[in-house]
Amino acid sequence: MTWYDDPYALALHAGRGPLFLRRDDGRRFPLDVERWCAGTDAADRSVLARCRGAVLDVGCGPGRLVAALAERGHRTLGVDISPAAVAGTRRRGGMALCRSVFEPLPGTGRWTTALLIDGNIGIGGDLTALLRRLAELTAPDGRLIAEADPAEVDERHLVCLDDGSGGLGAPFPWARAGVAALVRHAATAGWSPVGEWSVAGRRFVELARPL
Repeated sequence: MTWYDDPYALALHAGRGPLFLRRDDGRRFPLDVERWCAGTDAADRSVLARCRGAVLDVGCGPGRLVAALAERGHRTLGVDISPAAVAGTRRRGGMALCRSVFEPLPGTGRWTTALLIDGNIGIGGDLTALLRRLAELTAPDGRLIAEADPAEVDERHLVCLDDGSGGLGAPFPWARAGVAALVRHAATAGWSPVGEWSVAGRRFVELARPL
């Protein structure tokens, strides 16, 4: 699939939706492309304020957090499998790699903070496996800041991106988890919650590993 028939790339190129995450049962969830392509908001800034040291933004999208962290003086790297997202991050002046989080990454075992924001706890469709991978990537005293689903859900589905006009992307596995489910999966992966907060309807959990 090339950029001009990829619903996600087209939405990023336009800076707006409509764009939906479509489950295998046909249910659709709207994606907030406009917010992703804008600057940081109050909820984003609550995350930025908790970031320490070198920051890895997993599923960085078009790079608003990577750029904001760089402006604050953090060494920051965004990772995303979408070439359009990586290009957007670089246009903002951020550093990004077009790569899966499960592939080899620079700084493995040394990142001070890792981010899973904007629903990226769903990456790979297996939250426990994703959290274990983040434990490998971060330093022993590192932190993980994850955005939970607003609803108390714990589910996995095969999904695709839907442009609302009949254009569908390729299917891929995805997960959704509310705060309680996120904390349960985190415990299995060796993480413990050290903070939880909400801003403007968005819910976040900060995780650490026992030393």
